Amino acid sequence: MKMIKRLLLLAVFFMPVTLLAQNNKPLRIGVAGLSHGHLWEVISRLDRGDFEVVGIAERNSELWKNERLQAKVDKNLFFQDINEMLDKTKPEVVIVYESIYDHLRIVEACAPRGVHVMVEKPLAANVKQAQRIAKLARQYNIMVLTNYETSWYPTNHKAYDLIKDGQIGEISRIHVYDGHRGPKEIGCSPEFLEWLTDPLLNGGGAVIDFGCYGANLSTWLLKGQKPISVHATLQHLKPDVYPKVDDDATIVVEYPHTTVIIMASWNWPMNRKDMHIYGKEGYIYQDNATKMRVFVNNGKETQLTAEDLPKPYNDSFYYLKAAVRGEIQVKPEDLASLENNLIVVEILEAAITSHKTGKVVKLKN
Repeated sequence: MKMIKRLLLLAVFFMPVTLLAQNNKPLRIGVAGLSHGHLWEVISRLDRGDFEVVGIAERNSELWKNERLQAKVDKNLFFQDINEMLDKTKPEVVIVYESIYDHLRIVEACAPRGVHVMVEKPLAANVKQAQRIAKLARQYNIMVLTNYETSWYPTNHKAYDLIKDGQIGEISRIHVYDGHRGPKEIGCSPEFLEWLTDPLLNGGGAVIDFGCYGANLSTWLLKGQKPISVHATLQHLKPDVYPKVDDDATIVVEYPHTTVIIMASWNWPMNRKDMHIYGKEGYIYQDNATKMRVFVNNGKETQLTAEDLPKPYNDSFYYLKAAVRGEIQVKPEDLASLENNLIVVEILEAAITSHKTGKVVKLKN
């Protein structure tokens, strides 16, 4: 992270005054959809000043009655049609809080207008949709970024740096644990549950909702490698609660020199997003966003508190603004990148196919 800080300082120092003035203006954001439980992320940051919501597109006008949102966004900025919202409000970027299946529909509206897009994880409900999104992004030269909560965890970036520095040797195994008691059990809204538990609109259950975290992080830690094969077991541990989709997934992802095991569940007794990384000379236990344990070179296990990430790498909206305004470059190996998240969707689709067929799925390079 020291190198990132130096590069950011140099970028600001050499930036033209006119560009600095433009970049200081709030980012013009359009919101597509109001059904996603992560909508609170935009509402809680609206008073911060780094962005402004210039328009909202939501087909279900009943969802416009969100009191916290109405208190901060003019009622005249609500639209049912995404195309009308885009044409009348001219956002620089649209953030998507629709079903995963609807990500493509929003990109199809934004791309020809040159409007960037940030979706909530994962990128798409299936590989066909993901490939179509990528084609549109490249054709119209827009960014399509994918947001994960874990992208902003200091411990994940500290782990990346330790691995890059060779502290634990070549990675041999990664175990990723993500989940909670279940979306219904933790009180997700009816409009969120309606599509989150639908096999078409969400692409699957826990395998998609939480399996994507491990696929994203492992692709990043392994520098954009595509896996050789995927084998998975999906379960219905609570069929009376989630009759249409899986609620527990174990995904084994094989690489030339590394095995990744992704454990995604709506059945953990607690909320968790943690990861164990094993190298030839040590291990890293990323326990949560800030705490981690490291064992290196036959020494003792050391407990660490990871330093806060520098702005804009500490927050999805800071990152989005910096990317759209050209202050940073989103590289193919980055967590939010299109390239990383195309691989994520391939892994998830292969996991579902593996479960259905009972076979190991080989991935094409």
